[in-house]
Amino acid sequence: MTRPIVIAAVIVILAMGWIASGQFGESPLKSNLQQVALAKPKAAAPAVRVRVQTAESRITEIVLFGHTSADRTVEVRAETAGRVAAVDVQKGENVTKGNILARIVQGDRPARLAETTAWVEKAWVSYEASRKLEDRAFRSRTQLAADNAELESAQAALASIEIDIANTEIRAPFAGSVQRLLVEVGDYLKAGDAVATVIDLDPIIVVGQLVEGDVRSIQMGDSAQVRIGNGVEMVGRVRFVSRAAEATTRTFTVEVEVPNPNDILSVGLTAELRIPANKVMAHRVSPAVLTLSGEGAIGVKIVDANNEVEFIPVTIVADTTEGIWLVGLPEMITLITVGQEFVVVGEEVRPVFDLNLDPNTVQQQPRGLLPIAERGAS
Repeated sequence: MTRPIVIAAVIVILAMGWIASGQFGESPLKSNLQQVALAKPKAAAPAVRVRVQTAESRITEIVLFGHTSADRTVEVRAETAGRVAAVDVQKGENVTKGNILARIVQGDRPARLAETTAWVEKAWVSYEASRKLEDRAFRSRTQLAADNAELESAQAALASIEIDIANTEIRAPFAGSVQRLLVEVGDYLKAGDAVATVIDLDPIIVVGQLVEGDVRSIQMGDSAQVRIGNGVEMVGRVRFVSRAAEATTRTFTVEVEVPNPNDILSVGLTAELRIPANKVMAHRVSPAVLTLSGEGAIGVKIVDANNEVEFIPVTIVADTTEGIWLVGLPEMITLITVGQEFVVVGEEVRPVFDLNLDPNTVQQQPRGLLPIAERGAS
């Protein structure tokens, strides 16, 4: 019995020693797990499609929305009193300068013209006689002066009646269109009463409002592209830029003069104005590449020299059918065109370059472009 007890005691002691050694040393199982973990490959960097592009020179445009207006608008008024004898035009009719719009009954004006003409002739004879007699000292200088005054009075009266007769024909002050007719045959007019409204549509004026930041970018004489709401596109020139802001809107009025020889354009049409302003270096991109930062700023994501994602805020200076134009970017960038929404700033990525990339452009090493050796490996 003694020997089995000894053997059992030895086995217990060896087992306890083995267990104790496991508490202070590294178990084979744990060591194997650590080796497997170390041998496990790191997660591959996400791939994004990129394009290398260079900024282009572009003239920025100030875009305004306004309306068309007549170059001149005049309310033609009677300059003498009388009853309307005839209206010679219709509303909407085009007229040339001097066309008769309406006629006033002359009444006794022809008789007064004849009377005044005779007075002038009589005064002229008296004056001439006095002048000849005064030359021979048979008539005093005082009498000559009186006869001269009489002649001048007669001549003034004749000019007055001639003007009054001329004013019985109310004429267009310039070529244009009759917008309104305010009289009918038989109406009685006093001097100063309105007869018609005439507007001048050639050139036509497009009026818009500039914000404070743009007012110094536009000068009188600048060219402007005008697009009317009905689809007509024309080129005009800036003829007026206000230097005083509107009290209510705090904007500045700008007027663009557009030729309108055949009265194609009418007053009151909605119009878009595009006026060239400053020359900038800008990138043309698809709107799809735009993204937002955590603070809500609009920008794009690029790949830097370390294959890491970088966000750059931008400003949109033009929106065209070919794409949008951005400023605020370096001259050359490696732009993420696909996958920008699935990567975050600072994350390492694997750029996949567009097949139409210009190799001559790549070798210029723009900001965010991989070294050539690394680019080939990607």
